[in-house]
Amino acid sequence: MRGELNDRRIPKTMASQHPDNAKLPEWVRGEVIAAGDDEVYEAYVAYSVYGCEEVMWDSEGKDVDPHVVRKLISGYPEFFGKRLLGRDIFLTLRGPNPSVEVTERKLLLETLEMIPRHNDVAAAFYNDEGYVAVFEFILPFTSSHVEMIRVKEAYRSITTEALSRPIDRSGFLLKEWVGEAVPADVEVIPLFEDLSSINNIEYTVSKYVEIVKPRYLRVFIARSDPSMHYGNIVATLLAKWALDKCKRLEDRLDIPIHPIIGTGSLPFRGHNSPLNVDNFIDEYRGVETVTIQPSFRYDYPRETVVSAIRRLNESLPYGTPERFDDSTLLSVLEKLIKGYQSTVTDAIDAVNSLVAYVPSRRSRKLHIGPFGYARQLLGKKLPRAIPFCAAFYTLGIPPEFIGVDQLFQLSDREMDVVVNGYKHLRDDLIEAGRRVSWENIELMRQRVEEVRKLFGQRFLDNFLEKYVKGLRLLEENFSISTGPKSFSDRRYLNLVENVLLGIFEGDTVSIRDDVVRAAVMRGSIG
Repeated sequence: MRGELNDRRIPKTMASQHPDNAKLPEWVRGEVIAAGDDEVYEAYVAYSVYGCEEVMWDSEGKDVDPHVVRKLISGYPEFFGKRLLGRDIFLTLRGPNPSVEVTERKLLLETLEMIPRHNDVAAAFYNDEGYVAVFEFILPFTSSHVEMIRVKEAYRSITTEALSRPIDRSGFLLKEWVGEAVPADVEVIPLFEDLSSINNIEYTVSKYVEIVKPRYLRVFIARSDPSMHYGNIVATLLAKWALDKCKRLEDRLDIPIHPIIGTGSLPFRGHNSPLNVDNFIDEYRGVETVTIQPSFRYDYPRETVVSAIRRLNESLPYGTPERFDDSTLLSVLEKLIKGYQSTVTDAIDAVNSLVAYVPSRRSRKLHIGPFGYARQLLGKKLPRAIPFCAAFYTLGIPPEFIGVDQLFQLSDREMDVVVNGYKHLRDDLIEAGRRVSWENIELMRQRVEEVRKLFGQRFLDNFLEKYVKGLRLLEENFSISTGPKSFSDRRYLNLVENVLLGIFEGDTVSIRDDVVRAAVMRGSIG
């Protein structure tokens, strides 16, 4: 059976299924990575080729193969005979939160019901009765310890307790027929995704530990959606504040707490790319597990990817988190959030019009209509974070710079919190700045009537002017110049400039081609 706490390996790299890759891997047969056998093979490749120590098996927003463990073990017995699932490498389930994703809420039960079946297969393969290969569940949108406990109780109710009930008049128990449910309990990984839940991490985790008394806890910190809702700078500070809170909790509660951060390749979504590993490790000190999203795996040379993942596996966790003064940080966050949101809402109509040109890279259920859950900002409907990010990059106005003009409204003490708290802010802004197209900005300023018709009046009159103001202030105060720095940058900007021209001309075919080519060059869809 899976060992006790001292034997539990905490994986360092978690392959995820986010559709942020610009390139399709060579083994994909269609236009997208399909649910089913494609994703099963993808999991095997993540372990065996790239060296990821964990795979997130994600049923939130899409269908998944319920027989993944059987297919992995039967398809690749030699590999899984040497690398034991649940001991050396891990498969971690993620499903919907019924409090948020109402239409799909019963999928929680389906996901939890898979766990004993996965473990029966693993037990047979490893010839070890009671072997536990799958035992964790990631709960998105966690806002309370009550939700975490409900997951555990739901698992017990539909597995352990259900199997202990008689199924005929003689008192014959269901488990005497189909066997015990293994494990008897499921470990819950809370995923904190917004300011309120991160601010309340200490209370949520403390209450959970007080009631459940786990031997250890893994805590998942979102980095992508907070950028969309609050801006890049706030999202980074929030994630690092969460790491600080996890360390405080570990010291106070005297149990191991193992933080996870979900990051993409571009600075706006966390800047965990094969080309930025050292800065990333230094920025997010204290994190123990990081997501390796498809853009990381598929949009860079394989040798570079394998080397970067090996570096993460060998280096994490690194250092201790920066300490924050909660009240000062909250003041900074509130000011920056207000500035970002008041700016970005004037661009949402433009973003939503461009999302149609962003290619899908994975088969998913639509997050609209009956299968949707609302992402909104100040009353405006938002797309998912990846196409949101892609839309701004496609216009030549990277989203990292939205709301940066508000930095210069902070006091000296507040600015110190930002600069000291976000250690590689300047590096990230320089990287994103290479993707700024001043040609597009000037063209949109010149084609006033067309831009207002396509993107709305507030985009041109409010959003774009604040965006340019932020760029100018960065140049004056941080000596950060934006625009191309190399011939490759110029080629990239030619593509995004062609996209804008295609939008003006209504040439949808060329737009889609140039959107993809530009994404390939920047190393991520969004």
